Amino acid sequence: MSESDLTAALQALRLAARRSAVARRLDAGAEQDLLQMIVEATVALFEAEASSIALFERDPDRLEFRVAAGAQGQGAIGLSVPPSRGIVGFVFSTGQPLALSDVLSDPRFDRATAERTGYVPRSIAAVPLIDRDQTVGVLQVLDKRTSPTFTLRDMELMAVFATQAAAAIRAARVQRDSERLLRAVMARVGDDMDEASLEDLVSAAAAELDTDLDAPFWQLVDRVAQMRSLSDRELGLVSDILEVVAAHAGRGRRSA
Repeated sequence: MSESDLTAALQALRLAARRSAVARRLDAGAEQDLLQMIVEATVALFEAEASSIALFERDPDRLEFRVAAGAQGQGAIGLSVPPSRGIVGFVFSTGQPLALSDVLSDPRFDRATAERTGYVPRSIAAVPLIDRDQTVGVLQVLDKRTSPTFTLRDMELMAVFATQAAAAIRAARVQRDSERLLRAVMARVGDDMDEASLEDLVSAAAAELDTDLDAPFWQLVDRVAQMRSLSDRELGLVSDILEVVAAHAGRGRRSA
């Protein structure tokens, strides 16, 4: 790769990294917060002992329990299981929802993992999180207090929650995969670039990106994030103010 190609690639990478950082700052924690809200809502709706969401991760392939709610749910957070093990693995592998009123009698039930959470359920309902025909995780609910079984209506409601969870995961993974995408682009720019050089380039592009969090630029980003809670009228006022600022900046550039 020539010096000019390297400079151009580095500049493109810096711009992409900057946009990625802005998106991350504007949406920090959005995926986790939404998934947590979903499991809390399912616990309340079904009056269940617990609810959790396990997401598929690679290297190694596994289902990792990211969020949980309910009196018996917290022990699941952070646990990982192979993507074919247990009820959660069956639902993930097949893409089929499943409801069991007596899990101990089902050979697919992974009692060892349940015991690791500190709670062995009697009944389970689980639905896949499907994003564009690809299963990305599983939402499960344990033990309704008001009934020994989960109804068809229960499963339909869980599917609605699963759709929202899959949408949150898709948005977050676009952001999370940005570095991998940038690496692929850089590799195409310089086929002769070795892994160490590529690592140095990516590191250089992101270096000092967020070091000065009190800079006016990042203050503006934070203010924009806060505006999500504004009413339509307040947002209209902000838009009018920004139009004035933009017009003033345009005049300043033309006179410079």
